[in-house]
Amino acid sequence: MEAASANGEGARELTSDRQPIGRCRCLGPAPPRVGLAPPPGSRRCPRGRAGQPRAGEPGSYKAAGPAPLLLLLLLLLLLLLPAAMLRLLLLLPLLGAAGALPSPLRRRRSASLPVGPYLTRYLSQQIDHFGFDENRTFQQRYLVADQNWKKDNGPILFYTGNEGDITWFCNNTGFMWDVAEELNAMLVFAEHRYYGESLPFGNESFSDSKHLNYLTSEQALADFAVLVEYLKMTIAGARHSPVIAIGGSYGGMLAAWFRMKYPHVVVGALAASAPIWQFGDLVPCGTFFSIVTNDFKKSGTGCSESIRNSWDAINHLSSTDAGLQWLSNTFHLCSPLKNLQDAAVLKNWLSETWVNLAMVNYPYKADFLQPLPAWPIQEVCKFLKDPSLSEKLLLQNVFQAVNLYYNYTGEAPCLDVSQTATKSLGEMGWYYQACTEMVMPLCTDGVHDMFEPQKWDFDALSEECYRMWGVRPRLSWILSMYGGKNISSHSNIIFSNGGLDPWSAGGVTQNITNSLVAVVIPDGAHHLDLRSRNPLDPKSVQQARALEICLMKQWIEKARHSH
Repeated sequence: MEAASANGEGARELTSDRQPIGRCRCLGPAPPRVGLAPPPGSRRCPRGRAGQPRAGEPGSYKAAGPAPLLLLLLLLLLLLLPAAMLRLLLLLPLLGAAGALPSPLRRRRSASLPVGPYLTRYLSQQIDHFGFDENRTFQQRYLVADQNWKKDNGPILFYTGNEGDITWFCNNTGFMWDVAEELNAMLVFAEHRYYGESLPFGNESFSDSKHLNYLTSEQALADFAVLVEYLKMTIAGARHSPVIAIGGSYGGMLAAWFRMKYPHVVVGALAASAPIWQFGDLVPCGTFFSIVTNDFKKSGTGCSESIRNSWDAINHLSSTDAGLQWLSNTFHLCSPLKNLQDAAVLKNWLSETWVNLAMVNYPYKADFLQPLPAWPIQEVCKFLKDPSLSEKLLLQNVFQAVNLYYNYTGEAPCLDVSQTATKSLGEMGWYYQACTEMVMPLCTDGVHDMFEPQKWDFDALSEECYRMWGVRPRLSWILSMYGGKNISSHSNIIFSNGGLDPWSAGGVTQNITNSLVAVVIPDGAHHLDLRSRNPLDPKSVQQARALEICLMKQWIEKARHSH
């Protein structure tokens, strides 16, 4: 489908059986891949040769992990919240990989293989870039791989780190490693402040809202800008290197905003699965969950209907002690359900599982959030064919479905409702960001989606954020800061979105101008185009990557001519 846009062009929608509707002028058909194909799943960066941080600098903080007690207190707060509000908070987006907010105590196995060496470096950054009273600094971690870099002002591909450990995003952004040689590019992966090792106040960073006050997208973008300028000044041959920002999910949002706010620092941006319009009333709050539902509906007859019917079954059984015990045994829970609040936690956990499956519905075996088979929703839906079954039979099938997600390897002795994704994401920081500027309205109605009805209630969210952090969210600040849909004055941004990815609901899926380009990948889940090349990749994602590379080459060539 080709949608009209301001310049008369539609989104570059790519299909598995047709050529791109819109094609980069320098590009013919998608080029064949050469060399050895990587193994299924994401590729893993090895441990880097660590550079030495500037330890002991006056006013600097050495990174340390958040206080374990605070994690436990936060989890306790969530368990004590009313069921409706608990679900609202749990489904606030943690964008870096999973989309839905994870819970503490995650476990993740990795079967990924290394792609190449990198250096681990640290840069002293201002805690506050925009004021002059706070003069202390912290150590920002970043990773550098320059083995393919052309030292005479060759390009730099700069990953705008999102809400988690930067080495994990390095592990799962194989696209950058795949194209580094072709572009003669240096790779830089920059860690987002307050995540991984880049903690402005060490183990006090999450102690209260005063210490968290500098956790904003604006401060993070300023970190990135300072880092780029530092690299250009200190690396021989890099002074005029064109820099392209690349990111996925929240990192994709940052990549787009980086180009918008610092066009003199980066010549362009690839913003994959970046829901920059999931704010205010720019898009309907229910579209996200409608896409999740459609993914399940298309993957098996009766599948989404079975999930929709499961909520009433859980509600009925959880009304008695015997029913709670049956649910605990049936779902093989590590901790038995004891009351209705526990049952609400179970439903939140199931909801988040369905959302995560929609985002990692990749065409090959992968180990992104959990070890999963190819097209995992199709496999899950094999257990959910008959929505007319009795309550207990239906829920036994639901267990089989979620057991595939959490126990595909067969090694889990029980299922933990606090576990949905990877421990590499920073749940503490994102709770705070979702309670300040990252306010993304989400809702369900139980009719156009397979979830229990839940209205978007900003006032209730504001009260809970004030109770938890002593802060209140600013509903429209992101729109004021980054322009909402009024971004046509910007240039050189690729917005890629997968048709299977629920976050495409808030993404840019139509061209805005000739240089603000939308690429829609019908067969793609969450930022599939940023993952490593795979023999099982649909043609649509192969074409998307080819188009992205072509446009990046154009930006690089134009930047070279300007010098």
